Amino acid sequence: MMSLKYLLLLAIVAVIAVSCAKILTKNSSANKMLTNFSNVKVDEFQSLIADTNVQLLDVRARDEFDEGHIAGATLVDVNDTAFVENAMAVLDKQRPVAVYCRSGRRSARAALLLCEQGYRVTNLSGGVIAWQDAGKTLVK
Repeated sequence: MMSLKYLLLLAIVAVIAVSCAKILTKNSSANKMLTNFSNVKVDEFQSLIADTNVQLLDVRARDEFDEGHIAGATLVDVNDTAFVENAMAVLDKQRPVAVYCRSGRRSARAALLLCEQGYRVTNLSGGVIAWQDAGKTLVK
């Protein structure tokens, strides 16, 4: 038969385990909400940015932007160490943000960073490559 000390210790360990699981689940849900953004294809992205309330953000380097960008885009390089501060200086947190880069990888990182700051973000899946492959134009 188990001793009373052993049963008490087992009960304490069980309570701690359940408490830790609840805390981890709660934090995981909160973090997911902070970093939740949409990846959309070209046609949906084009429809989204047709809305004048949506802020269009190009997160590539200056030379890439100068070679051609989606009309109406604002440039904020995600590889700049001050990306978040620079983006917050030009973006309105009350308006949705549509982000893109060359292939969708940097813009996904930018979307995560912006979501963590409370922005509602949509990422162009496939980036400028997909945009051009779909026959869409860029401006210089």
